[in-house]
Amino acid sequence: MDRERADGQLAQIAETVGLARRLGSRVRLRGGWAMDFFLGEQTRDHEDVDWFVPVADAAALAAGLHALGYRPLAGSPPEQQFDVVKDGLEHGFALVDPVPDGRVLVAGGPWAGTAWPAGLLDGPPGRLGDLVCPIVAPAAQIEIKRMMPVWDPRRPRRAKDAEDVERLRQALGR
Repeated sequence: MDRERADGQLAQIAETVGLARRLGSRVRLRGGWAMDFFLGEQTRDHEDVDWFVPVADAAALAAGLHALGYRPLAGSPPEQQFDVVKDGLEHGFALVDPVPDGRVLVAGGPWAGTAWPAGLLDGPPGRLGDLVCPIVAPAAQIEIKRMMPVWDPRRPRRAKDAEDVERLRQALGR
């Protein structure tokens, strides 16, 4: 594993969690790093760091990240996600819309208003070493990884997603 890259990503995860806490934002780590925080160990290298952020918190979080030296990356539809980079490490913040009935909806784009899996933001925090981080609920993570190629056929099923699903299932079965 690329220890230098992982250490940089972990430092930035801690920085982002601290910023979100100061802002009162309900960010949640998602993707491979969320799985690792749930399992309590790093399982593989990660290309980037993926997050969910409530759409109502996105502008303040983006401004706070900018003040910490993160720069915007072009490419993602702004109504769906914003991406930033710092020290060559990328973070993607997918926008979600928690609604009063407890559901969490896709905030924008062609799937706006579609519900994410139940309980998405309700899981306990994860831990990796001394770092504690809010993560998406593991069962929701499994559903997202399992269904993404069905929801968006342009995104083929990846071997790492199948491996992640199996790791999460085994951990949840303990």
